[in-house]
Amino acid sequence: MADDPQGGIERRVAARHLLQHPLTCLEHDADAFRLIRRHEAELDRWFTQRLGYRLHVESDSARLFKSTTVPQTRPLRAQSDRAFTQLEYVLLALVLATTTAGPAVISLRDLIEGVRSAAAEAEVALAGDATERRALVAVLRWMIDGGLAAELHARVDAYATDEGADAVLRLRPDRIALLPQPAMVGVDRPADLLAGAERRPATRQWLRARLVEDPVVYRDDVDDEEWAELRRRLGEESRLLDEMFGLVLEARAEGVAAIDPTGSLADLRFPAGGTVGHAALLLIERLGALPGDQPDTGADGGPDRPGPVPERKVAAMVAELAALHARRWANDLVTAPERLTRRVLDLLVSLRLVRIDQRGRQVDGASEPMVTLLAAASRFRAVEPAAAGAAGVDADVQGELW
Repeated sequence: MADDPQGGIERRVAARHLLQHPLTCLEHDADAFRLIRRHEAELDRWFTQRLGYRLHVESDSARLFKSTTVPQTRPLRAQSDRAFTQLEYVLLALVLATTTAGPAVISLRDLIEGVRSAAAEAEVALAGDATERRALVAVLRWMIDGGLAAELHARVDAYATDEGADAVLRLRPDRIALLPQPAMVGVDRPADLLAGAERRPATRQWLRARLVEDPVVYRDDVDDEEWAELRRRLGEESRLLDEMFGLVLEARAEGVAAIDPTGSLADLRFPAGGTVGHAALLLIERLGALPGDQPDTGADGGPDRPGPVPERKVAAMVAELAALHARRWANDLVTAPERLTRRVLDLLVSLRLVRIDQRGRQVDGASEPMVTLLAAASRFRAVEPAAAGAAGVDADVQGELW
């Protein structure tokens, strides 16, 4: 296989696709699925031996079970690209419990009754209000988009505003059964599941998976032994991750980032156009200009990074930015700066460019959240905000997170 450059390219394309789409369906991307089927044995060896993952391939679907680590900032996303709410996660679990064993075709009303029955059995209280209906529609739409269900008659969207609306769905119980991780079997509490996922019996696999799944692995994320292991084997890790995904490792004193030169592998691209992307870039500039008390040891020799900043001060910065750019930014966010602040911070936390400590400090007997600019944000302080906001993306840093 070493003498087959085309095969190596195909395996990398297939591995990248599986990383982004752990459940891959033939009807969604026939070309990618054919590559997965063609190189199934080698891909399974790669994922199993190098990352501790497991690849399961059937006639029209492939499932990559990622059980080595649990990314803390990788939520499921609704059609509008917002993160799932807690209610939507609860409803998804109930829908999966209701549909895993079939039937292959079900009415929306019967599905809702099944969800309510499963909720009662699990002692989960459902309100049955408009908020819940909208959440259930978001869950079903996610399943439809993911190849787990299809609409045969009418659309589920009508249920969001009409409690009496009905539809007919074709289910894929075989695919639905592939969604839960094997580690969930016999686990009663979420805390136990997360604790089990973070056990590190194979340090190298765990570190490698962290590099693949997280934008940045900071020095503070690992203990001394793990950090020494990562630094000692950096050359080998670079070779393996380049072979599998085309990633380039960049190491600094603060941590290690896996850079995708193409900018197409990450779930969230940054810098990005739009109100939230532009506001996030400008906020990095504002935070970076504050007096620093954390040394920046990067190769760029930049100034010290600021220490923790009260979230209310960050909100004031975003509100000021919204006022300055009111003519170019989305009106619904400009007129609701608190919502814009939340979306900007959610984006920066997901990219591991800032950290929010909900128990940052005590103010009048209450905890005040504190926002800390992290080391990888220094890469984006060199981007000209006006140009990035106008063009949408800066070609020099697209896809890079360091």
